[in-house]
Amino acid sequence: MNTVHRAILKISGGKAGWHVSNMPVLQLTTIGRQSGQPRSVMLTSPIQEGTTIVVVASYGGDDRHPAWFLNLRDNPQVEVAFQGKPARPMRAREANAEERARLWPLVVAKHQNYAGYQTKTEREIPLVLLED
Repeated sequence: MNTVHRAILKISGGKAGWHVSNMPVLQLTTIGRQSGQPRSVMLTSPIQEGTTIVVVASYGGDDRHPAWFLNLRDNPQVEVAFQGKPARPMRAREANAEERARLWPLVVAKHQNYAGYQTKTEREIPLVLLED
């Protein structure tokens, strides 16, 4: 899906593709835990609270965590870019149990597809907080 998303951005000259399902799209760049090289992925953000951006490590309900999540667990220093703006450094962390208990209902109330992903897997889908 990331390849398709990047193609839409390229074809439109960056004018289309920055919102999906009423969510802003961001480019998250992590450092590969094995390669040590920058790795970028396009993600949606169902919730933003102040300067904190919430992303969901759903991987479509797969039983495995997405690679970008594993990368940021090993190195929480990431870069985030919105709609053609310069990337800014941020720190990523998994929401703790209390934060997830508060945020998950807000995520699925607005975007039920995440609830469907959770039913596909036994793993608890992590919420990631991107902070300045």
